[in-house]
Amino acid sequence: MSNMRRREFITLLGGAAAVAWPLAARAQQPAMPTIGFLNSESPDRFASNVRAFLEGLSQAGYVEGKNVAIEYRWAESRYDRLPAMAADLASRKVAVIATPASTPAALAAKAATTTIPIGFGIGGDPVHSCRQSQPAGW
Repeated sequence: MSNMRRREFITLLGGAAAVAWPLAARAQQPAMPTIGFLNSESPDRFASNVRAFLEGLSQAGYVEGKNVAIEYRWAESRYDRLPAMAADLASRKVAVIATPASTPAALAAKAATTTIPIGFGIGGDPVHSCRQSQPAGW
């Protein structure tokens, strides 16, 4: 191979690497975190609370669709659906499961995972609620 062709080839490889490197760097960026949102009610009955939840996230620097994704699950007052919904969120490996103002949802999330953090807000004593839901001797 002549010196000229060798230089052209090396220049071509260098140019290709310069173009490919930023693409590879972008491909290695971490995925957008996902919040699992589990509630025993329906979205229309809980709309103001969802707005407040999203506002709180925004104040913490998280904007849905921009730098955080949210997987919503609504039981529509059918508490028997909560365990399957919580298990689904856990299987999706969400970063956290939020169960605002829903003790049944918090208990379902607690039963579905021991590794994913659960954020909850309930009016009663959470320790007492959890103990009541456990089998005897727990």
